[in-house]
Amino acid sequence: MRETEAQQDEEMEGEEEEEALQNLRSKATELLLREEYKPSIQTYSQIISLCQTRIAAKNPDGPHLNKLLCLSFSNRAEARARLSDHAEALKDCEEALRIDDSHFKTLVCKGKILLSLNKYRAALCCFNAANLGPQASENSDLVNGFLEKCKRLEFLSRTGAFDISEWVLSGFRGKSPELAEYIGALDIKKSEISGRGLFATKNVESGTLLFVTKAVAVDRAIMPQDSGENAHLVIWKNFVDKVSDAAGKCSGLTDLISNLSSGEEDEENTMEVPRIGIFRPEETEAEEFDTNSSQKKKKVLDMGRLLSILDVNSFLEDSISAKVLGKNADYQGVGLWVLASLINHSCEPNVRRLHVGDHVVVHASRDLRAGEELTFAYFDVLSPLSKRREMAKSWGFVCGCKRCKFEENLGCKQETREMEILMMGGKGGVDMGGVVYRLEEGMRRWGVRGRGKGYLRGSFWEAYSKVFGSEKVMRKWWRKIPEGEAVVDSVVDAVGSDERVVKVYLEGLKRGGGGGGGGINGVVEMEKAMKLARGVYGKVMKKHALRTLIHFGE
Repeated sequence: MRETEAQQDEEMEGEEEEEALQNLRSKATELLLREEYKPSIQTYSQIISLCQTRIAAKNPDGPHLNKLLCLSFSNRAEARARLSDHAEALKDCEEALRIDDSHFKTLVCKGKILLSLNKYRAALCCFNAANLGPQASENSDLVNGFLEKCKRLEFLSRTGAFDISEWVLSGFRGKSPELAEYIGALDIKKSEISGRGLFATKNVESGTLLFVTKAVAVDRAIMPQDSGENAHLVIWKNFVDKVSDAAGKCSGLTDLISNLSSGEEDEENTMEVPRIGIFRPEETEAEEFDTNSSQKKKKVLDMGRLLSILDVNSFLEDSISAKVLGKNADYQGVGLWVLASLINHSCEPNVRRLHVGDHVVVHASRDLRAGEELTFAYFDVLSPLSKRREMAKSWGFVCGCKRCKFEENLGCKQETREMEILMMGGKGGVDMGGVVYRLEEGMRRWGVRGRGKGYLRGSFWEAYSKVFGSEKVMRKWWRKIPEGEAVVDSVVDAVGSDERVVKVYLEGLKRGGGGGGGGINGVVEMEKAMKLARGVYGKVMKKHALRTLIHFGE
């Protein structure tokens, strides 16, 4: 009799536990569908705990509990992935696959996580495994879509064969192209400029793609010109919060960010030089994602240091549609791209960047030699030395590039300063042709040759652009100043290509003067215009798209 009562009590207790599990399962599913991810994670955690307890007690309903446990791990992984907690989500995927190594939902979830982490080959393995399961036939479109995406991104990450022509030709309408992480022939070394730097490991020509990398975090907003300081502070705060949240979920990312410069002089010689391999998807995929990071001692990144690091390393996002088409002029964004932040400044830069979605695309703006350090222009380098000094000071450094040293030691500062004042103050009453003529005559007297001419012409670009942009001024001065094409060539050789330089060359072609003098030779001039434009926008689009971008032939 007592045995019967005990058996009945166990059955009732089991039924109550089963009912509790079903209620929790319904609640968790509803929360997940409503995209209330944090509460759903808590509820799935309760289910997992109950299942594990009953399985440990050798419950006769073990197979059913294992199935529910597998599904709960899988769904919790999905919720964690939606919150970008990829490390914990992958742990849950591994637990689910220990129970059922062919669980379709888990394989797809794990594949999506790995894909978002740019681990294309590992993701491809997951989707291939899912495609072999019994549920694949019912979800063939879903799986095949992910397989095609993985193959495409893996190919791009391996070859760098990007093409954004269709997006350019559409006027940048719609969603930006989907890009993969890519790193070309580069290495990270100690820099003579400051700290660490990126270096080319082989000769590359102007326009060559060097790397594509995705932001740790970006924050964007439409900011009308009359927006106050508070509006800009809101963007900055949101950006800082996003970086902090991302770093808090990945110890590897915390290590990368904490190893960036915070602007302190005494840290420049002690900073670690990271391996370029940690940024390459094809190399990091060989290493299993760290699912035991919680057992390791994490590097603590306090908010004060994080703010200093972001102040030094974040980039303002230049909207290509704003620069090229004049659209979205009120658009502003700020982001952190770790690999790009290793590039130092120079007033004779050799690389440029394009922002496409959350990715930054970096290419050579002029020919590079093997061993040459990559350098960005942190500010407008088509400016006089005094202006560049001011801008460098606002960034917290003194530029010591060859161009700045050359202009600093020129020995005719008073004369160039007088020309600079005339140029900067010339709202319409100053004849810029006279400024250009005076500079050209000065360079002849001072014995300036080669790249030195390009440096000074770049510093006085505002005067040159106004001269070559005015037919009236050109008619007056064309016999006394160099042809526009010669000026363009020297500036590009010294400071790289720029939209404004390309514009001057194109305007010369349209006037029939080959950039300010000489005749047009059609194909030759067009090819030269394309090469100049490649230096500005890179080799990530076909010629017809590039021609549209620079308004060539209008």
